[in-house]
Amino acid sequence: MTDQGVRRTVTQVPAQACDAASDSAGEVAPCGPGEPSPGTAEGGISAPASAASDAPSQPVPGQGAPLLGTAGEPVPDGPGEPSSDEPEAAALASPPTVSPAARRRAERRAERVTAGAAELERRLADLLRGGLISAGHSGPALWEETAARMVDAQAPGLANRVRDLGALASAGVGADAPVRLLEECALLHLLAQAWLRRDRLPEPLAATVRSRVGLTASPEGPAIRDDWLVLAQYDTSDSRLITRRIWLHGTVSGRTALLLSYGAPGRAPDLALPAGLAVDAELTPYPGAGQPRTALTERFGAPAPTTVRPPGTTTSGALARYGAALRDDPWRESVPVTLERVVPVPDGDGWQLADADEDQALPVGAAARSRPGLWRLVALSGGAPVRVFGECGPRGFTPLAAWPQGPGEAVPLC
Repeated sequence: MTDQGVRRTVTQVPAQACDAASDSAGEVAPCGPGEPSPGTAEGGISAPASAASDAPSQPVPGQGAPLLGTAGEPVPDGPGEPSSDEPEAAALASPPTVSPAARRRAERRAERVTAGAAELERRLADLLRGGLISAGHSGPALWEETAARMVDAQAPGLANRVRDLGALASAGVGADAPVRLLEECALLHLLAQAWLRRDRLPEPLAATVRSRVGLTASPEGPAIRDDWLVLAQYDTSDSRLITRRIWLHGTVSGRTALLLSYGAPGRAPDLALPAGLAVDAELTPYPGAGQPRTALTERFGAPAPTTVRPPGTTTSGALARYGAALRDDPWRESVPVTLERVVPVPDGDGWQLADADEDQALPVGAAARSRPGLWRLVALSGGAPVRVFGECGPRGFTPLAAWPQGPGEAVPLC
């Protein structure tokens, strides 16, 4: 879960999606190692009797080995960069031959992830049998133990989602808390089942499942050179690392791209691109259905001012893009969208972004309402329509940058 909050029901997300590309920031941050501790609790996720054999806590030979992609290439444990000094030569080179030892290590790792997914399925079934209302009484220790089992299974993405599930169960705030908990349990069940049946999925969706489980892949495909407009840059942090997200818009390709950079706690990531500038650069996309993440392959100059702005859509168009994103990736939590001609208006205790030309509006997310960027947006608008870039999620819109209706530079909101 993110600050975006609860997910919309099927009736709230339009079934028809527009043709525009749908992207998001659904990246799963790497998870640090954890040690499981045995134990069960009534109303929580109980540890099955066979858990110890299904997901051993002790390392085995091959732990940390890469999985194999569909073409036989290994998928490394960390973000990769082109190994050749000449990108064109690397693109034309044949896929590297995988040694039998590497293949065996990859198979062993796949078996561990599969055992972890099967164990998680059993624990989710125990949770539902015990009742969701009593799940919050189990305390955080049991959820952490379950997450540690997923780390042992080398599935950090599953571990992160279990931790989020435990935080949601412990909070238990609001009349819709059981509904939200059930929704997240269903999505976690869907992800575990998708991994167990990944051989039946189309390759783009299978790549998405591998990413959501926590396996990182190298960027692949042809590099895209463009003048990239920097839409927004912001950091999030936890106890393990700082994650920097940089949203870009290709002025020629029309593609929305995401760059991720990581730093140790207390140390900012190295990559920095100020919002509102444009940079001539080459990006290489990562695999996955509708995957916005790219790797910065090469820069051909320093960021420079620009008058280019991303094209916008209406609030209903933003919801259509979110619906299309869920079709490609059911675990997506938000999509990047630029809203054209919207006005920030009060709505009770919150705020909305109302279409100036339609009788439609999107609520501003709860987290954004407590940030100073919202007041910069209100001041920039002054009651007039503005163009706003941000992330559209299940609980509303998070503004990240804005432009005035007339001439003017981008105003960062994050």
